[in-house]
Amino acid sequence: MRPAILLHGTTVGTNTILQRKGARVALVTTAGFEDVIEIGRQARPKLYDLFFDRTTPLVPLERRFGVVERTAPDAKILRPPATREVRKLVDAVGETKPDAIAVCLLFSFANPRNERDIAKALRKLRVPMSISHEILPEFREYERTSTVVLNAYLQPIMEKYLNNLQRRVRSENNKTSVFVMQSSGGITTLKAANRQPVRTLLSGPAGGVVGAAEMARRSGFERIISFDMGGTSTDVALVDRLVKPGTQSEIAGLPAAVPMLDIHTVGAGGGSIARFDTAGALRVGPQSAGADPGPICYGRGTEPTVTDANLILGRLRADRFLGGTFTPDLERTRRLVKEWLKRNASRLTVEQFAGGIIRVVNSTMEKAIRVVSIERGYDPRGFAFVAFGGAGGLHACELAEALAIPMVVLPALPGALSAFGILVSDVVKDYSRTVLLRSLEELPSQVLDREFGWLRQKAEHDFRVEGWRGRIAYRYSIDVRYRGQGYELNVPYTRDLHITFRREHERRYGYSYAKHEIELVTLRLRATMESSQAKMVRSGVAADPPSGLPSRRGEKENAAIILSGRKVRSTVYARESLAPGKKLRGPAVVTEYSATTVIPAGKSFWPDAHGNLLIQTRPA
Repeated sequence: MRPAILLHGTTVGTNTILQRKGARVALVTTAGFEDVIEIGRQARPKLYDLFFDRTTPLVPLERRFGVVERTAPDAKILRPPATREVRKLVDAVGETKPDAIAVCLLFSFANPRNERDIAKALRKLRVPMSISHEILPEFREYERTSTVVLNAYLQPIMEKYLNNLQRRVRSENNKTSVFVMQSSGGITTLKAANRQPVRTLLSGPAGGVVGAAEMARRSGFERIISFDMGGTSTDVALVDRLVKPGTQSEIAGLPAAVPMLDIHTVGAGGGSIARFDTAGALRVGPQSAGADPGPICYGRGTEPTVTDANLILGRLRADRFLGGTFTPDLERTRRLVKEWLKRNASRLTVEQFAGGIIRVVNSTMEKAIRVVSIERGYDPRGFAFVAFGGAGGLHACELAEALAIPMVVLPALPGALSAFGILVSDVVKDYSRTVLLRSLEELPSQVLDREFGWLRQKAEHDFRVEGWRGRIAYRYSIDVRYRGQGYELNVPYTRDLHITFRREHERRYGYSYAKHEIELVTLRLRATMESSQAKMVRSGVAADPPSGLPSRRGEKENAAIILSGRKVRSTVYARESLAPGKKLRGPAVVTEYSATTVIPAGKSFWPDAHGNLLIQTRPA
């Protein structure tokens, strides 16, 4: 039997945290810091809400343990843990019967000796352990502790899930290797994912961003905003030439400071439910009909959704849905929506109500796009809009027009782009270390080169231990801030770092200082190796995915659809029938097996040689 490779993206970690169904965790930290995960930061999620509920920590007070020890910020061991105290600690932790243990001592990122000694003693309890200097050797005690606790909270669940997956796969083919997608946009081994599951929290959405960047690059676009609209939520992200992760993420209100792509998610999808609030205003989402019962048009749902609205307006073609293998029930949808409006004492017609749903959900998604672009200092007019997911093409042109984005890209097989992104992902390992150095004009290059050299040696060791063979590419960067600031900007490590930082600060915040002392806070090394499957795709063995499954309907027909409140005659095309390079004009609906695309009047569109559908929303 031939060797096989399984690349896996998962939402098990995210769902575990959202549902609070993780492991029973014990936290061991420096005495006096047991309540860090509960105190958190002074930032209020709702500034003027006096009654908001804080996020409950994952570890209750009775399972937090302090140990008397101290390491100084300069790495000097001021007080090692006493042997007798450590024995008492092990017994006390054992009595709580934890499923996993998180160990996070003060300044262990500067010198991990005390943390290693305590972790060694705790290993006799034979439960999974998450140790801070191995997971996140960085400063900021709250974020570091939260990240290590999250890792411990996920470890037993993810380990069981991934090991079961491997057993099932190898029962079919014992030569199958399993790799897991990380939130940072690269794959890793199953063993590494078991050890640090906190790095897989955005596994699935990260694949979509990588896939969007790869397909857009083939069509000549390196600056993109990715737009992934599914059934329950919409994920948006911005890629400025390189797919780069950030390090200030939150999951369900809990900081996770490991590298993650900057993906902003909103509760707006095809299954999002419409309702009137107490003031009579129309709201859409975040509640979703999900797969069961689903939208009204699927035959079981009873509450109106975005998918139902698109069907009523003719934007979603019932006779071409899923290649004609399933037909949404338009008659049932209209009847139940009409009854729903009557129960809610609304005078809107079914079509007016459906149009309102589209406008409201588009507004929600537009705000999300602004978060990752305008609020980050980027002008969306300089980017291409890459829309995918089952519902992405239904809303892409309207959103691009609202934000003055000149080009929309609909990749081939948009409903499966996340899987394609995982396929073309490289092997990625991220390393970091807080150093806190100051610089006015000249960089402390010798110190920086020595520290980066240490991180590089660690990367080479890890790649070698995991059996990877090939050339490792390195990307060096530093988190930099002006002295006195509380937050940093990540910039590439070059001899012109001062200039690069000032330019980035100007872009992000609108100002910079010509001569002001800067602080070099955290060094970051991103080590990548091209995976065998990504190499096959990039070399042309599997250069492009097919444009879609064969259409079961005619190639072209005319239909009436409602766009912006007006009924217009549009042409309905099967995507498979479009000739590469031949320009057409809207209004049009382009159907395929995994998605539908709506193109307003006057917009030019054409498929390119790579199977991507390009839509020009503004004059060149």
